[in-house]
Amino acid sequence: MKRILIFPFLLVLMLSCKTEVKNSKLLGSVFGTNYSIIYDSEIDYQKQFDSLFYVINQSMSTYLEDSDISKINRNEVAEVDAHFKNVFETSKEIYKQTQGAFDPTIGAVVNAWDFGPEGKIANLDSLKIDSLMLSVGLDKVKMNGHSIEKPQGAFIDFNAIAKGYGVDVVANFLESKDIKNYLVEIGGEIRVGGINPEKNAGWKVGVEQPHFDGTQSILKAITLKDAAMATSGTYRKFKIDQNGNRYAHIIDTETGYPSKTNLLSISVIAKTCMVADAYATAFKGMGLERVKSFLQTHPELKVFLIFENDKKEFETLSLNGFPE
Repeated sequence: MKRILIFPFLLVLMLSCKTEVKNSKLLGSVFGTNYSIIYDSEIDYQKQFDSLFYVINQSMSTYLEDSDISKINRNEVAEVDAHFKNVFETSKEIYKQTQGAFDPTIGAVVNAWDFGPEGKIANLDSLKIDSLMLSVGLDKVKMNGHSIEKPQGAFIDFNAIAKGYGVDVVANFLESKDIKNYLVEIGGEIRVGGINPEKNAGWKVGVEQPHFDGTQSILKAITLKDAAMATSGTYRKFKIDQNGNRYAHIIDTETGYPSKTNLLSISVIAKTCMVADAYATAFKGMGLERVKSFLQTHPELKVFLIFENDKKEFETLSLNGFPE
């Protein structure tokens, strides 16, 4: 299976326990990364989860040639399903809220910079970037019934939200089966409900310490309850220019160039993982001061930032009551 999303930035702490209560624990690979699903039931839902993942891939994977989104990007006629519609409508709302900082139509530019699945452009220059940017803007894309209307050159890419959406789909399925205690994690994006019965306590998750060398370690652990958390980082995939400046794989939706930012990691807690995932991506492109200002009017989002100060030292900042 080809991937949808890569690079987990949040590590789930699943500690051993000695109680008699036993959860069902399913592990596997999906969307180009790994998943873990823990829930308070002895029923094996592996086939149902696989079916849900298959449908989401067929709807929104830019890595599958026959997916709905790939057909749309080739300007072929394709009807979209309810999954696509849910993600599209949420993307539209967050696009508006962030004044375009979150924009799934930046996909063609992401590809041109060799950060996407296809379409790398050799000798990329300002003229080529300006040409690609003419089709960027989610406000130019419309949904008419089950059809998508977009500019000819627009490339839609839900990679920054679809993984979180996949987490929500599994969580909603478990809740439909009256399972109240669960943890769903895909590539570091996570949603929990209730408690961990084996520990008789809330679910513990960890925020990763940024490392540019690919190693992993936990910076802090928090208890997450009936919420979702997504973490997005700039320290795993970046470019370095001739002056030694690091540029994140997040493309600035205003300029079409990779973002130069001192934000290394953004963790967002929200009601759904889809929303947390999208905002974590948007905040990377917005920068520290814009994020702080934005969150003053969005108390529903709890955010933890890791960034470099002027001395190249790591600093952290918790906003809107992010758990300590």
